[in-house]
Amino acid sequence: MPSDLDLDQLSESERTALEMYMAVTSQEPSEAILLLRRSQWNVQIAISKFFDGEGPDPLEEARSALQTPPPQPNRITRNLMTEDLTEQLSRVSRTHAADPAPRVDTQSGDQPIYRPPFILALLFTPFNLVYRLLCSSFRLFGTLFPFLPRLFNATANPALQGARRNTTGRRTLAPKDTAARFIREFEEEYDSHLILFLENGYNMALERAHRDLKFLLVVLLAPEHDDTNSWVRNTLLAPEVLEFINDPQNNMIVWGGNVQDSEAYQVANSLRVTKFPFAAVVVHTPNVSSTAMSVVGRIAGITSSSEVVNKLRTVVTSNQEPIERLRSSRAEQQASRSLREEQDSAYERSLAIDRERARQRREAEAARERQEQEAAGRQAAEERRRRDLAQWKLWRAQSLSAEPGPDVKDAVRISVRLPSGERIMRKFAPDADMEELYAVVECYEVLQDAEQPNATEPEGFEHLYTFRLVSPMPRTVYPVEEGGSIGEKIGRGGNLLVEPIEEEDDDDDEDGASEMS
Repeated sequence: MPSDLDLDQLSESERTALEMYMAVTSQEPSEAILLLRRSQWNVQIAISKFFDGEGPDPLEEARSALQTPPPQPNRITRNLMTEDLTEQLSRVSRTHAADPAPRVDTQSGDQPIYRPPFILALLFTPFNLVYRLLCSSFRLFGTLFPFLPRLFNATANPALQGARRNTTGRRTLAPKDTAARFIREFEEEYDSHLILFLENGYNMALERAHRDLKFLLVVLLAPEHDDTNSWVRNTLLAPEVLEFINDPQNNMIVWGGNVQDSEAYQVANSLRVTKFPFAAVVVHTPNVSSTAMSVVGRIAGITSSSEVVNKLRTVVTSNQEPIERLRSSRAEQQASRSLREEQDSAYERSLAIDRERARQRREAEAARERQEQEAAGRQAAEERRRRDLAQWKLWRAQSLSAEPGPDVKDAVRISVRLPSGERIMRKFAPDADMEELYAVVECYEVLQDAEQPNATEPEGFEHLYTFRLVSPMPRTVYPVEEGGSIGEKIGRGGNLLVEPIEEEDDDDDEDGASEMS
C-alpha cells in the first residue's frame, strides 16, 4: 500500500467509515479509501457508487460535505455518529444487498384490448401526435438531466405512472407472448442466439428460480437509450459474460424485457431502476424467509464486461453457500420422501400379497366347506333315497296284484333272469300293465321275505327304475315308459333278461338324440 494511503494517517471517524464500507462491499482497502475520499467519506454515497456503478457526482458530494459535521473529539458525539452511520449502513445494505424482488401485476392473455372507433381515433390523431411529441421531449430531457426521472418517479401519482405504460404504441400482450416478442426482437437486432432468455413472464421466472434454486438475471433494456446498443454488443454479448452466464455450475437463468412493454416497465418501477441499461440478480434467500426472493446484485449504466463478470461472480460466490445448503436440504428431503414412498410402496405390495394370500385361503376354506357340505348333502340325499326306496319297495310289494290261479286260461307266464343269475317265474293277468312286471322284478328281494311290515308310499319320492327288461332273441326292449299290457307286449309268455341302465348309456342316448335332432 502507498504511503499516502497509510491507515495510521486516517482519523478515527475515517477508519470507522472505512470499516463500515468494507463490511458491506468487501473491497480492498486501497480502492475503498480512494472511493471514500471521492465521496467525502460519506459511507452512503460510496456504497451507492459501488453497487450502482455511478460516476462521481460533484454536486451531491459537495452537498454531503456541507451537511456532514466535522469529527468531534467528544466520545458521546463519536458514539452518536457511529450509531447514525450504522443505521445508514444497515439501510443501504438492505437496499442494495438483499432488496425484496416484488412481483408485478400483468394483463391476462385473454383480456380484451379496447380500441376506439376509427372516426374517434381520426379526430384525436392531432392530440395523439402532440402527446407523443411531448413524451419524446421529456425522454430527451430525462437523458440530458438524469435527476428529472428520479424526481418524477418520487413525486408522481402512481396512477399517472401507470398511465405511461401504454404510450409507446406497442400492443399489450400476455406475459408469455411479450417475452417471445422480446426474444425475437433481441435476436433480430443483435443477430445473436447465445443467451437463452426465458420465454415466460417475470412472475413465472421468479417461480422457476425459486423452485430450481437458481440465480435469475433480470435484463431491462431501453431502446431509446443511446448506450443500449453498445452495452449489449460489447458487454452483455461479450464472450466472458456469455461463458459465465451459460456455465451450468453458476446455476443462472436469464429473463429480459423491453421497458416499452407494460410488464418490463412495471418490473423497472418495482426494482426502482433509474439508469439504463440495467441488470439485476435475484435469488432465493432462505435466511430471510422460506419463500423470499431478493435482489442481491445490481448492474446499472455503462459497465465493461470484466466488471459485469466480477459483480456476477461476487454475487454468486457470496450467495452460493446458503443455496447449496438449501439444495442439499431439498435433496435430503427428496431422498427421504423417495425412501418413504418406496417403503410405502413395498409395504403396500406386501400388504397386497398378504391380502391375496388371505383371500385365497378364505376361498379355499370356503370351497372346502362347500365341498364338504355338498358331499354331506349328497350322502344325506343318498341315504334318504335309499330309505325312501326301501319304503317304496315295501309299499309296492304290498300293492302287487295276486298271481292268477290255474283257472285263468289266458294267464301270461314270464321268466325273468336277474343279473345275479336267479330266475323269477311268475304268472300275470294278460291285461296287467308292464309296470306290474317291472315292480315284481324291483321288489323281488322284499317278496322273498315272508314277514313284510306294513308301509305307506313315501312322500315326495319319485321312483325310477334303474333297469330294463329285454327279450334276448330277437333282442327286444320293453321300456316301462311306453306302458301297455303284458299280453299285448309279450304275448302268451316269454323269457326276459334284466339289463341295468348305466349312466354312460343314458349319456350316449342323449348324445345320439342330439345328433339326430
